[in-house]
Amino acid sequence: MEFVFGLGGLVAGAVLVFIAYRTLQVRSENTSRQILERARSEAENIAREADAQVKAEIARKREDADREIAELRREMKVQEKRISKREDNLERKLDLLNKKEKYVEAKERAVAKRESKAEELQVELEKLVEEEKQHLLRITELTREEAEKLVLARVEQDLELEKETLIARMVERTKEEGEARAREILVSCVQRLASSASQSSTVSNVEIPDDAMKGRVIGREGRNIRAFEKATGVNVIVDDTPGVITVSCFDSIRREMARRAMEKLIADGRIHPTRIEEIVEATKKEMNAEIQREGKQVCYDLNIAGLHPRLITLLGRLKFRSSYGQNVLEHSKECAQLAGMIAGELGLDVKLARRCALLHDIGKAVDHEVEGGHPDIGSNLAKRYEERPEVVNAIASHHSDVPQETLYAVITQAADAISGARPGARGETLERYIKRLEKLEAVAASFSGVKAANAIQAGREVRIFVNAQKVSDKKAVKLCRDIAREIEQQLTYPGEIKVTLLREMRVVEYAR
Repeated sequence: MEFVFGLGGLVAGAVLVFIAYRTLQVRSENTSRQILERARSEAENIAREADAQVKAEIARKREDADREIAELRREMKVQEKRISKREDNLERKLDLLNKKEKYVEAKERAVAKRESKAEELQVELEKLVEEEKQHLLRITELTREEAEKLVLARVEQDLELEKETLIARMVERTKEEGEARAREILVSCVQRLASSASQSSTVSNVEIPDDAMKGRVIGREGRNIRAFEKATGVNVIVDDTPGVITVSCFDSIRREMARRAMEKLIADGRIHPTRIEEIVEATKKEMNAEIQREGKQVCYDLNIAGLHPRLITLLGRLKFRSSYGQNVLEHSKECAQLAGMIAGELGLDVKLARRCALLHDIGKAVDHEVEGGHPDIGSNLAKRYEERPEVVNAIASHHSDVPQETLYAVITQAADAISGARPGARGETLERYIKRLEKLEAVAASFSGVKAANAIQAGREVRIFVNAQKVSDKKAVKLCRDIAREIEQQLTYPGEIKVTLLREMRVVEYAR
């Protein structure tokens, strides 16, 4: 029994051992399989990494090869550019050599001509020497007195020719230096002057708060507006324009007085004939006081003393007078400043020059009351109030109506031209401006031999091109002068117009 149990235990142990062995065997197989699979996987990874490295190495090699190829191409392009530049330099040098060769040939021809001319001059000189010898032989047959007279006559003739040449040269040099000096003086004076242009018209607008005020301005059956027009001497225009009443009059002083009176009436609100007369009368007194104040202020600003009170009043009136859109008082002040600067540059009396220029347009203050042109009116006023003869002549002659007797008259005319001609000083409509330019070109083109005429620099200069076959150099000078005189007679313009005549011979040929 014990044996059986012992055998059974052995069998059970053997079974257990066998089971354990199989289990170990299975586990070892699984482990081996896993190791194989892991090894296979690692081998595949290593193969992939090797493949990637090979590809990366191939790509790097390829990039290096591309880089080397690009570098070689750049070097080739640089070499090509250098070769091209060398070719261009060679071509330029070849052209330069050709030009030098032509220049040398031209010089050789010129030298040959000069040699030929020198030979001719030598022959002519020998001929003259021979003539002088013959002349001296004749002189030896003369008496001493006759020979002296003959020699002195020849010397006098030579000196007369030299004198005329020297005088012409000195006159030309003096003219050039004088023109240059005059330009310097005028440019310097214009640069030192700072003045603004004041535009004016024949109407003034008065703003009103609302349309109801228009009815109050007109009044019952228009009595207020009639009373206002009678008291001021202006025309009042009340139309459909919102917020505006227009005051119209050619007399700028009355128009300004009416504008101020209308503004006071609108601000006061009490508009009836009696109140209108009171406001207008008060405004007249204010305007007269302002005119006196302006005239005195101008004299003070320009340091002009001893002016007659009536002339001071007339100067103040010029504040409300305009000419070509330019305020006359500002224009007169500007002329006085310019004349003073020019007189200072020339070493003349600065105060007298300012006085002449300030009063040159004084006649415009009363030209609507007195017949005649403003230079004549102004000179008569200056005589009446005992101004100096230089002032009277400067006023009368600043438009060249009478001869200029002193340098102050010339300076006054120059200052007037500069002030009126500077850009922006005077107003002009576009239509009138274009017509003036067209007429300027038409006058210049109307002369025989003129091919074309162009107005430039806003009408300050006209360039004229003439036919060189029809107009010679001598005729060109006379033609230019005739055109300038014709422009002076037919056109009205501020300042001056420069006439430039161009004559040229142009020959065109083609080398094929």
